[in-house]
Amino acid sequence: MGMLKEFKEFALKGNIVDLAVAVIIGGAFGKIVTALTQTIIMPIISLLLGKASMEDISVTIGNTVFPIGGLLQAIIDFILIAFVLFLIVKLMNAANKKKEVAPAPTPEDILLLREIRDALKK
Repeated sequence: MGMLKEFKEFALKGNIVDLAVAVIIGGAFGKIVTALTQTIIMPIISLLLGKASMEDISVTIGNTVFPIGGLLQAIIDFILIAFVLFLIVKLMNAANKKKEVAPAPTPEDILLLREIRDALKK
């Protein structure tokens, strides 16, 4: 019974729940970026390269054909996700800096006591 209670406490800690939510939202965001890349960005790249689709983008070395369209799409997905995460972290850091408050000024009585202490030391 003790192990079940410990597991429940562990599983319901705020950090773990936050992490689970982040993973779910991250997965959904990844799907959005992949859809954006597949339906808008990659067709534009295919058009610029004069290819019908991403599957047609390939590099031939000798007799070997390397279909790099999928790789290009994955790289663009990664760059978009990394850029958005960078912006999110940057905004969060800026918000946290605003939350930091300057230390409160030292009260007059404390300053007076410090002066007395320093005078007594002399």
